Amino acid sequence: MSERASPQPSRIGPYKILDCLGEGGMGTVYLAEQTKSIRRRVALKLVRAGLGSREILRRFELERQTLSRMEHRGIARVLDAGETGSGQPYFVMELFPGLPITEFCDRHRLGVAARLELFLQVCEAVEHAHRKGIIHRDLKPSNLLAAENADGILELKVIDFGIA
Repeated sequence: MSERASPQPSRIGPYKILDCLGEGGMGTVYLAEQTKSIRRRVALKLVRAGLGSREILRRFELERQTLSRMEHRGIARVLDAGETGSGQPYFVMELFPGLPITEFCDRHRLGVAARLELFLQVCEAVEHAHRKGIIHRDLKPSNLLAAENADGILELKVIDFGIA
């Protein structure tokens, strides 16, 4: 993982931070474990420290609200949202242990039919967003995660609606 400007928190609200999954222009996404009421692993996105401008906070809130409006199997669901003790906003999403679509396809040596099946899932998720009046604006392999579930079925999730 790349070097971060601020140290990784150990806990945010009822979530124990386990690892850093990635960083973007606006925030950092952590692997976290919900420890109260329900025990489960989740992805927690936190506004990066020092990015407290009104524009960044507005965009982060817009991403939270955008994701909360969508209910589609191909889009990561928002589970919770809040603020840290210091006022940094965060939101919690379902954890999807996939790989970027191109990496997944290459690693599993998928043929044309399987690649098209995943592409159709991308199209269905994007169509759902469009029906809600939401345009992703940053579709790229790293924002299209693919995995094979326990039943051997290919699944895809569109993530990162930060500039939608």
